Amino acid sequence: MKNIVVKIRAVFKKAFDRIHNEKLKINLLQAIPFWVASLLTGLFAVLYTKLFTLLESLRSHVFQHYGWIFFFITPLCFILAWRLVKVISPYSRGSGIPQVMAAIELATPKYNLLVDKLLSLRIIIVKIISTLLMIFGGGVIGREGPTIQIAGSIFRKINQLLPPWWPKISKSNMIKAGAAAGLAAAFNTPLGGVVFAVEELTKTHISFFKTALFTAVIIAGLTAQGLLGPYLYIGYPNVNNISSWIFFSVILVAIICGVAGSAMAKLMLAILQWKTTFKKGIHQYIFVIISALIVASLAFFVNERAFGSGKEIMTTTLFTSDKYVAWYIPFIRIIDQVLSFTTGSAGGVFAPALGAGASIGSLISSWLHLSDTDTNLLILCGMVSFLTGVTRTPFTSAILVLEMTDRHSVIFHLMLAGMASSLAALLIDKHSLYEHLKHQYLVELIKEHDQKATHKEHEEQPAI
Repeated sequence: MKNIVVKIRAVFKKAFDRIHNEKLKINLLQAIPFWVASLLTGLFAVLYTKLFTLLESLRSHVFQHYGWIFFFITPLCFILAWRLVKVISPYSRGSGIPQVMAAIELATPKYNLLVDKLLSLRIIIVKIISTLLMIFGGGVIGREGPTIQIAGSIFRKINQLLPPWWPKISKSNMIKAGAAAGLAAAFNTPLGGVVFAVEELTKTHISFFKTALFTAVIIAGLTAQGLLGPYLYIGYPNVNNISSWIFFSVILVAIICGVAGSAMAKLMLAILQWKTTFKKGIHQYIFVIISALIVASLAFFVNERAFGSGKEIMTTTLFTSDKYVAWYIPFIRIIDQVLSFTTGSAGGVFAPALGAGASIGSLISSWLHLSDTDTNLLILCGMVSFLTGVTRTPFTSAILVLEMTDRHSVIFHLMLAGMASSLAALLIDKHSLYEHLKHQYLVELIKEHDQKATHKEHEEQPAI
């Protein structure tokens, strides 16, 4: 295999040596890694989506016939998903977006080796298997955040494989482009990928890497779309003839969802902090088992909607006559999302946050006795608002929901919901879930790096 790679490199080098325009040669060479990584990202995203959907459907089928068996399946899947992460790849836990954010900051000569702990081939394998175990077991997780870490890992690996004579490419820009491509492929939302990179990931002016960013998003998105078809993540909800006074309801939903999303994130962080006080491994097992049994119990005794990513809630409330959820649905969705995330396994919060927001929008609409079209709008605004409360990215959230539904006529309503939610979320916490987790990862990794450096210095000191 190594000889084949060497031969391919030699062929490429010989071909490009024949190009006499140096600027064209450098630009072309710098573009190729983005093309290859984007294509691979699209392929991985498609495979991951199909596996995730298959196991979610399989879980639903099994639950409808043998619901009681999940009192065994859910704990088993939760334990396997957590242990896989803990033993093989600890930094594949959780969403994956905070890891990508941390990797971007660490992509410097001093800390470059630490990035391999956050983005690698091992991360890809563990991330996929752990999330698939969780979703089959009924975990309230999503695949979108994990897809972003997977994409970042692919772009990182392609960058590492470049030979020494290849024109240098910014490591941080490569990771940013990968994350944007991952989001675009996961949701089929190219604009969302670009806005996400600008709003959440980058502190560099976009002009420095706009071509690479757009190229990555387009190629990854087209690859996924070519294999899955030109689909919308959700569909085309009817939002025609909405009421002129609906803005007041939008603000109400935005405030409630913003506070709820931020409070959920704060609770997650508090539980994760509390878990660091566990002195024995058995305590972690007990926590995971109890969490799994609560999730299974809520699904079995209360409502099956306690299980899964939450996409079913979005599609059912938006496209069927079953517009209104029961009053307890938002609560069990939030509880199960907190428990699933804090087990320490892999799994994202994007789709579950959208599902929780949809349920809150639906519930409030039932209280206000709104029409079907107004209800659809509040459901969409709830999705934007709850996701914003967790991530503090109002424009990314609004653009994502806009592209998922192709409802450009309500873009101002979605933007208003995102902005109102972002302000309301500040009442609970000034920072997003991702910012807190990114900071924790940076502290852990830099502390570990400095300790190793100090130990090495002591070893290298000559004996007196």
